[in-house]
Amino acid sequence: MCYDLIAKTNRKEEIQMSLTNPILCLFEITDPNLIVTGISKERCSTNQRIHVVHATLSYQLLKCPHCGHKSLIKNGTHMSHLRLGTLSGGRYEMHLKRQRYQCKDCSKTCGAKTKLVNRNETFTHNIKHQVIVLARDMLTSKEIAKLCGISPSSVQRILNANIHLAYRVKHLPENLCFDEFRSCNHWMSFNCCDAVSHRRIVTLKDRLSKDIIDYFEARFSVQERAQVQSVTIDMNAEYGSFIHRLFPNAATIIDRFHIIQLAGRALDNERTQTIRTIQDKHSRIYHILKSQWRLFHLDEIKVNDSKAVYLRGINEYMTQQNAIDLALDAFPRFRSVYQTYQGILSAIHQKDANAFQSLLTY
Repeated sequence: MCYDLIAKTNRKEEIQMSLTNPILCLFEITDPNLIVTGISKERCSTNQRIHVVHATLSYQLLKCPHCGHKSLIKNGTHMSHLRLGTLSGGRYEMHLKRQRYQCKDCSKTCGAKTKLVNRNETFTHNIKHQVIVLARDMLTSKEIAKLCGISPSSVQRILNANIHLAYRVKHLPENLCFDEFRSCNHWMSFNCCDAVSHRRIVTLKDRLSKDIIDYFEARFSVQERAQVQSVTIDMNAEYGSFIHRLFPNAATIIDRFHIIQLAGRALDNERTQTIRTIQDKHSRIYHILKSQWRLFHLDEIKVNDSKAVYLRGINEYMTQQNAIDLALDAFPRFRSVYQTYQGILSAIHQKDANAFQSLLTY
């Protein structure tokens, strides 16, 4: 009878070990004190179907961590609900029974610990690693949350806790680019990058001058900042007010894109002013200026002057050059603005500094 009881106990331990090893290997769990007791499918409070791995954590603890006496006795178990990494896109949890101990000398309690999860946390290191790997593939928080079976806010917390931006780059490049972009909640943020390799140097949450100045002065010495040769900016006047302070030897360069953009806006302003002076709203010239405004932004070299095409709004077949000439012949002032715009385009494309300078002083 005693032999049968021992044999049944040994068979039960063999079944647990044979069940434990493959499951723990699937989730890359290496804690030798974890024993899997079963697997089930349950529904959580949100009526979502989850896969549950039932396990126990127990080991022999000799000394009390509080007083150091060897007077510990087992004092029941504590259930922990841990979030595991996903295997097939679903939600996986581990219901872990941790062994509790009580010290007979100081009456304080303690529990079995595991490296599977940090203290007072439910997300295991495995699922955190999955979130970081998926984030490197440029997936959104919602997509990562759907793949890992967690919430988007949990994804964001994991990323914020495990991804740390560098305090500064090792060396400032000789040529920098300053620009701003619209970020969260319609805020304008500041971005600085290498003008040659386009490698990001820093991204600040706002574009305030004091924050930009504080960042560079706090992280880079005067000697490092003096090695910068040029800073490319847009038409933002605030940048020009402190660039020489930060980079004393740097030349300020206005980006060509923003120059063309500003010239295009001036052309559109003159075009809309011209449209308002036309009394006949059904004339060909009115429709050319109103509906075919893109023709006036084309480079003269790209304007088609040989093939007649159907122009919407005018509802006629004519060449693009003919439509432009009709509008320019009717309004000499608009012709002058158009020719100046084309001169700026030509000077920038041909990199003719003298021609560009003559247009600015025209």
